[in-house]
Amino acid sequence: MSIAQINITLGTAGHIDHGKTLLIRCLTGCDTDRLKEEKERGMSIDLGFAPCQIADTEVGIVDVPGHENFIRTMVAGASGMDGVILVVAADDGVMPQTREHMDILTLLGVRHGIVALTKIDRVEAELLEIVKADLREYLAGTFLAEAPIMPLSSVTGEGLGAFATALGDLVRSIEPKRVDGLFRLPVDRSFSAKGYGTVVSGIPVSGSARVGDEIVLLPQDLKGRIRAIQVYGRDSDQVIAGQCAALNVREWDSKAIARGHVVAAPGYFSPNEWVVCKLRLLRQDAPSLRNGALVRLHTGTSEVIAKAYLMEGERLSSGQEGIVQLNCEEPVLVGRGDHFILRTPSPPRTIGGGVILEATDRRLRRNRPGVREDLEERAAALATESSFVEYCVRTAEGYVAKESELCLRAQLPADHLRKILDELSREGRLVSPKPDVHVHIGAVDALGGRAVEAIRRFHESSPASPGMGLDDLASSCEAPRDILAMSVERLVTDGRLVEHHHRYALPDHRESLGAEDLDLAERVETQFRRSLFQPPSAEEAAQRIGADRPKVEAAVKMLIEHERLVRIDGDLVFHCEAIGRARELLVEHIRKEGKLESVKFKYVLDTTRKFAIPLLDHFDRIGVTQRVGYTRHLKRG
Repeated sequence: MSIAQINITLGTAGHIDHGKTLLIRCLTGCDTDRLKEEKERGMSIDLGFAPCQIADTEVGIVDVPGHENFIRTMVAGASGMDGVILVVAADDGVMPQTREHMDILTLLGVRHGIVALTKIDRVEAELLEIVKADLREYLAGTFLAEAPIMPLSSVTGEGLGAFATALGDLVRSIEPKRVDGLFRLPVDRSFSAKGYGTVVSGIPVSGSARVGDEIVLLPQDLKGRIRAIQVYGRDSDQVIAGQCAALNVREWDSKAIARGHVVAAPGYFSPNEWVVCKLRLLRQDAPSLRNGALVRLHTGTSEVIAKAYLMEGERLSSGQEGIVQLNCEEPVLVGRGDHFILRTPSPPRTIGGGVILEATDRRLRRNRPGVREDLEERAAALATESSFVEYCVRTAEGYVAKESELCLRAQLPADHLRKILDELSREGRLVSPKPDVHVHIGAVDALGGRAVEAIRRFHESSPASPGMGLDDLASSCEAPRDILAMSVERLVTDGRLVEHHHRYALPDHRESLGAEDLDLAERVETQFRRSLFQPPSAEEAAQRIGADRPKVEAAVKMLIEHERLVRIDGDLVFHCEAIGRARELLVEHIRKEGKLESVKFKYVLDTTRKFAIPLLDHFDRIGVTQRVGYTRHLKRG
C-alpha cells in the first residue's frame, strides 16, 4: 500500500512526565529523545521530530518538552504545529504546564487538536471519570472545547486503537499549509555531517524549495545553495511548508548557525530591531504590561529580549488588546502574519501574544496623525493574502503600486502576487494604467472627489473660464497626471464632469463674461487674427487697442482657454487660424519638395525666424513633423 505524504505537522503539549514522548514512540516507533542527557534524565529538554503514519497518510510530529524550564523550546516547536495532541495524565489531571501550554497554543493560533488522557492503567474507573469531567470543564471556551478526550495507556496499549482512529479524523479535518508563498524555514538546529558538510533542520513556515535552489541564511545574510534535502529522514528533491526537513548547504559553517536563525528565499526578508505587532494579553491572572517594559519575544524558533512600547496609553491590562512596538536587543527575522509569544524575563511567565504586523528599521511615533489607525487597518488586512495585497495597493505612496515593490511589501513571489492582483482587478478593486502598475479604486474615487472640489473652486474664482486643463488640475490635486486622468475619465462617464475644449467643468457651469470683458476679448483676438504669423505680445496688443496690460493678459488667458489663441512657447501666442494655416503650408511644402530646410520656413510663412522656428518646434512636439538635424520631414504613422 502506498503512503501519501502531506505537509501537516502535529505536536504534543502538556505537563512534564505526562507521557508525551512515550505516546509518540507508540505511534511512530521513534524515540524523539535523541540527546544523551534526555535519556539519562528521562525527560525531554529539546524538540524531537518523527514521521507518523495514520492509516494511509504520513504526517510529521514534533514532541516538545513539558518542564517549565524549557518553555522557550516548547514555543519554538509549537510555532510549526497545525494541530496539537494535548497530553494529560489521568493520575495528575490539569497541571501548571498544561495551562501554560494551552495559553501558548491559543496565542500561536493553533485551532485543531485532540486530547490524550494517558496513564489510565494507574487510576480506578471512577477516578478516571472524575478526571475526564474536570478536564472537559477546563477546556470549555478553548479551541479544544469540542475535541475528543481519548483515554489510553501507552504501557498496556489500552485505548491506542481508538486514539489512532480519532487522530486520523483530526488529520483529515486540517487543511494542509499552502506552498505558493516564499520559502522560509526557522532553524531548529544545525550540525555537520561527514561527507556532506553543514545541515540545517526545521519546519518551513511557508513556500517550498528544491535541490539546487539558492537560499540565504539570516541574519548573517549568507547565500548558499541546497545540495541535498531530507524530509522525515528520507532523501527528497523538494521540501514544502509544514514538513520536518533537513537541508544540506555546504557553503555555511554549522558552528555559526543557531536556533532562531532563518533560511529563506533571497531578496525578500531582512532582520530588523523594531517589530510592530498586535498583542493580546492573557486573561487569567496575567500581569498588565506597562509602556517600556522588558519582555522576551518568542517567534518562530527565536527568542530575544525586547522593550515593549505601547502605541496608545501607558499600560495594557490583562485580557486587553493593543498595538505594540518591540525594540529587540538584536535583529530578528519575521514575516507579516507570524504569531509570537511574550514572556516576562524574571520570573519567566507567559503574559500574551499575537500577530506580527511588520518589522521596521525605526520606531514609529505614536503621536503622529494616522499612525495608529493605519496599523489597526493593517492588522485587519492580515486576515487573507488578498486583503493584505489590496491594503498594500491602497496605501501605496503616491497612489501608485508597482509589482516589484508589492512583492517586497507583501512578501509574496511574483507569480502568486500576479494571480491575486488579477482577481482584485476582476472584482473591480484595482485599476491598472500600465501592466505592472496598479491603483486602488478607492484612491481613484478619492482623487475624483478632490478633482470635483478643485474645479468647483476654480469656477468660483474664474467664472469666465470653460474649466481646468488636466495639467492644472493635477497640480491643484497634487496627484500624478496619469492617475488623475483615470479619475476624471470616470467622472465624465458618470456625468459628474463635462469636457469642453480639453478642459473639465461641472455640468451646470456656464461661462459668465461681462459686456466690457467680452468686448475687450474680441478686440484682443482681432489683433492676433490680423497678424497671423507675426503676432503681438500682450504689451504690444495693449498699446494697439489702448487698454491696460493686466486686462489684456487676462483676456489672452481666457482666449487660450477657449482655444481661440494657442500658446506654443513661453509668451509666444498665435491665433488658432494661424496654427491651422501654418500647418497646411508646412505639409504642402514637404509633400512637394520631400523635406523642408528649417531656415526656409520663414519664407513659406512670410515672417521672421523669431516666429517660424518656434512654430516648427511646435509641430515637432505635436507629431506633425520629425526633425533630422536642420531638416524637417513629415512624421510617418
